[in-house]
Amino acid sequence: MAEKPRLYYFNGRGRMESIRWLLAAAGVEFEEVILETREQYLKLLEDGFLLFQQVPLVEIDGMKLTQTRAILSYLAAKYNLYGKDLKETTLINMYTDGIEDLMVMIMTHYFKPAEEKKKEMEFILEKSKSRYFPVFEKALKNGQDYLVGNKFSWADIHLLEVILMVEELCATVLSEYPLLQSFKTRISNIPTIKKFLQPGSQRKPPPDDHYLATVKKVLQL
Repeated sequence: MAEKPRLYYFNGRGRMESIRWLLAAAGVEFEEVILETREQYLKLLEDGFLLFQQVPLVEIDGMKLTQTRAILSYLAAKYNLYGKDLKETTLINMYTDGIEDLMVMIMTHYFKPAEEKKKEMEFILEKSKSRYFPVFEKALKNGQDYLVGNKFSWADIHLLEVILMVEELCATVLSEYPLLQSFKTRISNIPTIKKFLQPGSQRKPPPDDHYLATVKKVLQL
C-alpha cells in the first residue's frame, strides 16, 4: 500500500488549504505535520526540502513537492481532475488562477491591521460580485453541472472553496447568483466533499489570533 501524502504546514488554512481540499475531494487520506516552532521550519531548510525556502511542503510518490500551484497541478492530474485534453486543462487553469487571485485577497486580509480590515473586506466583497462571481455564473448558464467539460474537476473544488470563504465574510454574497447557489449545493453534496465539510475533518477554520501569531513567529514576519 502506498504511503499517505504528508503535508507540512501550520495548523491553519493558508496556502495548504486548497491542497487539503483537493486531496479530500479525490478521496485521498493524508497526514499532517504541524509547524509550530521556528526550529521545525529551520530543520526543513537545513535538510534542503524547501526549494524556495517556503512552505507548503508535500511528500507524495517519493517526491518532496513545494510551490502551491505545482502541487495542485500534480494532484489534479494524478487524480483525474484536470480535464480530458489540453484545451480543458487550460480552461481549468484559467478558472483556478482567477479563483486564486480572490483567495489571496482573503488570506492576506486576515494579516492586515484592525483599522484596515473593514475597508479591505468591503473591497473583497465588491470584487467578488463585480469581477469573479459573474464569470462563473455565466459559465454555468449552458445548463451543465460543472465548470469544464461537464465533468467534476479541480476548478469545481476550487470554486466551492472560495465561495465558502467569501460567505464567511458575507453570508448573502450569492443572493444575485442563482446558478452559483445551485452549484454550491450540488458540489457540497458530493460524498467526499460532504465528508470534508463535516465537523472533525481536516478542513481548517478561518484564521484566528493564535494561527496568525504562530505564522509570524515561525517565519519571523
